[in-house]
Amino acid sequence: MERRTFLAASGILVTTASAQGIDTNPLLQEWKTPYGMPPFDRFRPEHFLPAFQESMKREVAEVETIANSSAAPTFANTIEALEKTGEPLDRVSSVFGNLTSSHTNKALQAVELEVAPLRAKQRSTILMNPKLFARIDTIFAKRDTLGLTPEQTRLVERYHTRFLRAGAKLDEAKKKRLAEIEEKLATLSAKFGQNLLAEESSYELVLDKESDLAGLPESFRKSAAETAKERGKPGKWVITLQRPSVQPFLELSSRRDLREQAFKAWAARGDNENQFDNKPVIREMVLLRIEKSKLLDQPTFAHYQLADTMAKTPDAVQGLLKQVWTPAVATAKVEASELQKAMNADGVSGPLQPWDWRYYAEKVRLAKYDLNEEQIKPYFPLDRMIEATQYVAGELFGLKFAERTDLPEYDPDVRSWEVRNAAGKVIGIFQGDYYSRASKRSGAWMSTFRDQQKLGGPVIPLVLNNLNFSKPPAGEVALLSYDDAETLFHEFGHALHGLLSDVTYPMLSGTAVARDFVELPSQIYEHWLGQPQVLRKFALHYKTGEAIPQALLDKVQAARNFNQGFTTVEYLASAFIDMEWHSLDKPQTIDVREMESAWLAKLGMPREIIMRHRSTHFAHIFSGGYSAGYYSYMWSEVLDADGFEAFKEKGDPFDKELAKKLYTYIYSRGNSADPMGLYESFRGRKPDTRALMRMRGFE
Repeated sequence: MERRTFLAASGILVTTASAQGIDTNPLLQEWKTPYGMPPFDRFRPEHFLPAFQESMKREVAEVETIANSSAAPTFANTIEALEKTGEPLDRVSSVFGNLTSSHTNKALQAVELEVAPLRAKQRSTILMNPKLFARIDTIFAKRDTLGLTPEQTRLVERYHTRFLRAGAKLDEAKKKRLAEIEEKLATLSAKFGQNLLAEESSYELVLDKESDLAGLPESFRKSAAETAKERGKPGKWVITLQRPSVQPFLELSSRRDLREQAFKAWAARGDNENQFDNKPVIREMVLLRIEKSKLLDQPTFAHYQLADTMAKTPDAVQGLLKQVWTPAVATAKVEASELQKAMNADGVSGPLQPWDWRYYAEKVRLAKYDLNEEQIKPYFPLDRMIEATQYVAGELFGLKFAERTDLPEYDPDVRSWEVRNAAGKVIGIFQGDYYSRASKRSGAWMSTFRDQQKLGGPVIPLVLNNLNFSKPPAGEVALLSYDDAETLFHEFGHALHGLLSDVTYPMLSGTAVARDFVELPSQIYEHWLGQPQVLRKFALHYKTGEAIPQALLDKVQAARNFNQGFTTVEYLASAFIDMEWHSLDKPQTIDVREMESAWLAKLGMPREIIMRHRSTHFAHIFSGGYSAGYYSYMWSEVLDADGFEAFKEKGDPFDKELAKKLYTYIYSRGNSADPMGLYESFRGRKPDTRALMRMRGFE
């Protein structure tokens, strides 16, 4: 039985379950599991909405107690008190957010669409509370006289900035409109992601005869056959729009007609004039973001987003992107010429097309370096690469990983490790969810079920990596490409950022940093995969156990910048289009296809390459936290390229002194200090932007 309640103070309409229902809701009970991990086997979709409603009600009550206090505002009774609010809501949100990304279903998606606007309204209600902001503003104004620690001062500043950016100083009419915009944007963002997942999950390119398999190696055929079996098509082979399926197909299939079919479907995700079409979602989101920026007195949404980053301004972002664009395009044109010659030599006439690029790049790489992915993959079994990520963490930071098979997991494929520091103390739990499935969104990411903090006593983080490797048939081994292994290291770098966090306050913990700093810990970690001592130890043949031959290792290193023009151009094009969408400064008629095409033409986009993420499937900016922020991967790459050169200068990738600085200033500090100041403390100087050009082979 339910009753409807209106919280007058917050203006939020909620439906609360009966007292008995709330008392027995496993999301709101104490989790008597090892390390307080979520007991996934007890959760059901119907538990989430009442759990959200009840925990939101509790958070409102906690915040209003602080805002309405008659005591003079102090750091303890306002800022620190706010850090202690909303714990049940954080728990429910973390479980729900991870499940809707990693293991969703129709019931959870329905809850997601219902909860998204409620959560947005809740945030607006709190962040626009005038009494609460007045207390924060008072503390902010005299923060330098309160005897605060540097971390406490940083926390005050972050709260003040957060409230200002949420419209705390707007008049009531503008606050009301901004809150409406945030609610609608939250719903649209969830809808965009659900549309994309539906498009990716439903598509199948079915191969049903031997001639369809031309060029495909046995390992890929087995994977495609396993996918077909899972989808009720035994005896056939299925290619999906998950990157680990479609990308190798585009690289290996000699059937140009099938490559074209798969490529066009991949490029058209969210752009098919059907119920999952994302163009209407984009139009509405862009217009709402324009309106939001005007309400907050910013020229564009890009200006609003970048004001609280390292880059600060759209001009700074454009400057970096343009600096790399010119040499990248020049390199890509040389590459295209090489691929065109290879295609013509193959007896194929006409111009090189986007669906030809990956296939002929593999042929040219084989011709130039006597190297292709099928030579590499046997030496990169997933299990050994997981060991490699953990070995590097041990060498750099003294960490030890012990696999646990008794911890709660939401899917049988999830694996768990207990993480200890050099002193033997447990500092966190790490989980890895490595395989793609229809219920998981595409891509790779790190998230948490709980963040590190020490406010009420030590709390260890519960960290999760998600990837989308193709699951091998039962009894066989998952083999990775070098790029796959690099992605594994990348996401593990994010995981370490969460696991190694050592701050007091939840708001400053782990990866809660500036968007263009958050990719530094992940991207710099990628470099250790390519170190000879790591490859010799872990790049072992999955059948024989033999180490990767030095000759093959030399080829891998020599080919590191092969096809760099292509990969840089497809990334940069997406970063530029992100900035174009969010640099619009007034409401206008929006034709997504036409505007995207016009911007790419103005940019001088090579005809043979498309954006890495076309607008209609650009989840980073329309269903994630990277709107006007996709550039941040390259911004962070400046830092990671320059930062790893410090280890090169020492002549030792595991130099103890540098590793300690890397831990102290990059991995452990969260958002407790200015990010550029942290980087300079690690490196001893400002970053050298030329390091990026050197790393990509463009200097």
